[in-house]
Amino acid sequence: MIHFNNVFKNYEEVAAVQGINIKVNSGELFGLIGPDGAGKTTLIRILTTLLLADKGTVTFAGKDVVKNYLYVRNNVGYMPGTFSLYPDLTVEENLNFFASSFSTTIEENYHLIEPIYVQLAPFKNRKAGALSGGMKQKLALCCALIHKPEVLVLDEPTTGVDAVSRKEFWAMLKKLKEGGLTIFVSTPYMDEAEMCDRVALIQDGIIMDTDTPQGVTAKFGQTLLALRGKYKQATINLLRSLPQVKNAFPFGDSIHITLTPTSSLTELKKLLTTENLDCDNLKEIDPVIEDCFMDLMTND
Repeated sequence: MIHFNNVFKNYEEVAAVQGINIKVNSGELFGLIGPDGAGKTTLIRILTTLLLADKGTVTFAGKDVVKNYLYVRNNVGYMPGTFSLYPDLTVEENLNFFASSFSTTIEENYHLIEPIYVQLAPFKNRKAGALSGGMKQKLALCCALIHKPEVLVLDEPTTGVDAVSRKEFWAMLKKLKEGGLTIFVSTPYMDEAEMCDRVALIQDGIIMDTDTPQGVTAKFGQTLLALRGKYKQATINLLRSLPQVKNAFPFGDSIHITLTPTSSLTELKKLLTTENLDCDNLKEIDPVIEDCFMDLMTND
């Protein structure tokens, strides 16, 4: 459904994306995962015909997005990273406006948005600018769906919303995907990668890996430890200085430590004991997407 083929884009001296190759299958929920500045928004803007690539091609449903930009605009549902609806229009007025822009009506495609809109209905006469973050998110999603797009494209849709709203939003995406809609979503939240069928991990404009979330973590193939407790930055610096440690970074209430291939948990415990660190809470754990991302970043 979507194919980025050797795509490059520079902003003067800054290489935003470099040789990107991604294929998104029809009916797939595909995640573009990476931190701010990784190149996610640039790729989405090229896909949605808001930017031109310097090199390479992008196809949408088999059609070149530059030559067939009107087809793309009529058949993509785009939800940008910042709230871009009309704050002085009510919920219902915004939805009517977007429906009329695509020569359709709310009634004609109401079945597409009904599970989402029923949550908005009590506020249909409220101005969009007065909605909570979670409700703004739901309204933007309704507006992106009202013209029955072939593909839903979402640029960091859960940034700035609370944890409950994030969970509800991904549940909505799952239902839309089950209905056959192709979804291409970017996010800086590594835990959201687990919600996708496949993901592409992007950093500094380069795709580091593309696979299922399970496939990404299965490739880790190294000993990963968690040192739980409250530690200062000096502890992380100490860990990083040890030849037995490949990488160490804070993770919630612990430090995640990747060992070098020849090192072991027992060996590290002995070393840390000599540094007067309590190792009772040092345990081997299974990797998650964030561990894999950090490891890929440190690979040459």
